[in-house]
Amino acid sequence: MSSTIQVTFDALDPRSLSSFWREVLGYVHPNPPGVDLPPGADPLAAWDEFLARSGVPEEQRNSASALEDPEGVGTRIFFQQVPEGKAAKNRVHLDVRTASELRGEERMEALETECARLLALGASRIARYEPEAPMSIGFVVMADPEGNEFCLD
Repeated sequence: MSSTIQVTFDALDPRSLSSFWREVLGYVHPNPPGVDLPPGADPLAAWDEFLARSGVPEEQRNSASALEDPEGVGTRIFFQQVPEGKAAKNRVHLDVRTASELRGEERMEALETECARLLALGASRIARYEPEAPMSIGFVVMADPEGNEFCLD
């Protein structure tokens, strides 16, 4: 039997970081357990109400956050609060595959367009790597608002 995985980020501000990644990936925040929300309702507001009703102290309500693929296909992402900031380069990172079917200048233009969108969301640009046959078709290295590196591929 195979296992599924969840990718977990250590974060200073799980809610904020999960909101950034929600916009990057098109994922959604799941509803609180046992709570059915009407279309268009804010799941983060529902979580606030759920945690308050559950007696979770206000200072602990941003200790975790999660994202799920709305189609149920992609990997779940979890954000857990830790006291320390990021200290070194990631040993594992996400490749955000936005132009994997494209090649050459068309690919690099698509990556630049997505890079501009992510910069507006709070990401930072680290480097652009041009296509180098036969091994690389080009990519852009970025970092999320807490400094976690990822690649636009």
